[in-house]
Amino acid sequence: MKDSQLVRRFRRLGVLTIFAVYILILVGGIVRASGAGMGCPDWPTCFGQWVPPTSESQLPTNYNEIYADLGYATTAFNPVKTWTEYLNRLTGITIGFLILLTVIYAAPFLKDDKAVFYIALSAFLLVAFQGWLGSAVVASNLKPAIITVHMLVALVIVALLIYDIARSQRTTLQGIDSSAIPGRIRIVLIVAMAITLLQVILGTQVREAVDTIAQAHQFGDRHLWRDELPIVFYVHRSFSIAILLINLWLAWKIVRSVNRGSLLSSSALSLISLVVIAIATGKIMDSFDIPAFIQPVHLFLATLIFGLQFFIYIMLRYSADEPSVESLRS
Repeated sequence: MKDSQLVRRFRRLGVLTIFAVYILILVGGIVRASGAGMGCPDWPTCFGQWVPPTSESQLPTNYNEIYADLGYATTAFNPVKTWTEYLNRLTGITIGFLILLTVIYAAPFLKDDKAVFYIALSAFLLVAFQGWLGSAVVASNLKPAIITVHMLVALVIVALLIYDIARSQRTTLQGIDSSAIPGRIRIVLIVAMAITLLQVILGTQVREAVDTIAQAHQFGDRHLWRDELPIVFYVHRSFSIAILLINLWLAWKIVRSVNRGSLLSSSALSLISLVVIAIATGKIMDSFDIPAFIQPVHLFLATLIFGLQFFIYIMLRYSADEPSVESLRS
């Protein structure tokens, strides 16, 4: 790619899109923690309107019966929950437009590196699939399995975008000196990413258990929830030790092998910082009756950890490669 301005523009847009996807993950966590997932009982409209109502008086007097006939027996309008879910949907639509722009900006790469374009296109198609999954979540009345798949697809989208941007910048990444880093560290990074994904899945199961317990207590008596959590909670909590140890080892190996202040060193230190903060938020939930505002933050940090692990892996992969003839000419 000879036009460095096009490359920089693609990178800036890609980074913005990744940021937006993470915002959507955070907002989605807030939606779930606040119980706003059914704030809009229909899709793509919300209470039959493209812009949701702000008060119950704007709805038909028999709206409860209307949605009961559709399978939602306990639909009750709550303006805060409705608009929280509506903003979640708007964020998703915004990401759709951003990724469409990313595909358009990736078109010039068809000449020198077709993969950059097709990876961006794959991310766009996955976002469309994610939108359909969102409608399936609503149609299923928040079925846990679909919610878990919804989260995993979001992580796949993040990974595709990170890889696409890194590939477009591969000439720069090939200039990173990682020769002193042990070769096996990339294998350990793959293991770390797999463990992180497993931890996210376990976390979603804990989240599903919390939802069930909360409904059983009609969202009250929070001090009783902790004692009713299933064994998966204890597995999830204990698994955090493995997460901490493997990422500590990775950060230590990287930091001691590269120049201080380099992108690799900064990324490694950021990774271990995120892990420590994520474990701290988990401890807060364990010790203080699962406060609602911490739940989405805990999930958000876990997804950031996975994204940063993947970015470090890609940096190490490209830094170990010799520049291609095409790269030297660009």
